[in-house]
Amino acid sequence: MKQSKLIKKLELLLKQLNCRSYLHRFGPKKYKLKHHLFALILMEAYQLSLRRVEKMLEMFEIKCPTYSALCKRRKKIPTTIWQGLIKLTSGLQHERVAIDMTGFSRNNPSYHYIKRIDLKNPVKSYAKTSMMYDVDSHKVIAIEIKMKLRHETKDVKSLFGSYCRMQCLLGDKAYDVEWIHEYCFERGIRTIVPKKKNIHRGFYRKKQMKLFSEEEHHQRSNIESGFSAIKRKYGSYVSGRGINSIRSELSCKAIAHNLELKH
Repeated sequence: MKQSKLIKKLELLLKQLNCRSYLHRFGPKKYKLKHHLFALILMEAYQLSLRRVEKMLEMFEIKCPTYSALCKRRKKIPTTIWQGLIKLTSGLQHERVAIDMTGFSRNNPSYHYIKRIDLKNPVKSYAKTSMMYDVDSHKVIAIEIKMKLRHETKDVKSLFGSYCRMQCLLGDKAYDVEWIHEYCFERGIRTIVPKKKNIHRGFYRKKQMKLFSEEEHHQRSNIESGFSAIKRKYGSYVSGRGINSIRSELSCKAIAHNLELKH
């Protein structure tokens, strides 16, 4: 049986990242990294469980690791591989990039069951996800996942990483911080962020505010549409418990979203 187009795409992307065929050189050479990634992305794209994705691929006679191997392997795939795949599927050049934070629920209770047991206030837990999003191509450029509550601006530098090939950065008032304006100015990036109320100081803030455009800032809302699209298509919750499992799930959602838009 011929390999699917997705496996071929993953093989090409891993080749561009200069990754080994197998995740660990001393591990068993039974399944390649592309087989694990294919199953994990398919699981998120169609909101399947680990057991169901194994059975479905076996039904179509596609080589797939067992559900237990997938569960263990997704915790060990390095963050650099996930970041590299998101970067390659989104493109290397970006004109206007929006930045914002959202949350993915860590539990998915049945509200019928909650009502039956008279649970008034179910415990709410979220995986906080900061994202950079191309408002023109509608693709995810980078994501950063944290388990604890923290301010949005603390993830800015880690989100940038090597993703500095953009012309302007769109953000809400939470990102109107002097060091963010300076960080972008030094890299030739124009910040389109509305000014906070009663804050007037800051050399780089004033410099960037001279180029502020209300019309361009309206494009920032596209990232909210991106959050909505990902949650509606691939689920608004994660099933993993550890940070590595959650990172792999959300990265697979972003990669599936980018591949669907890729022409």
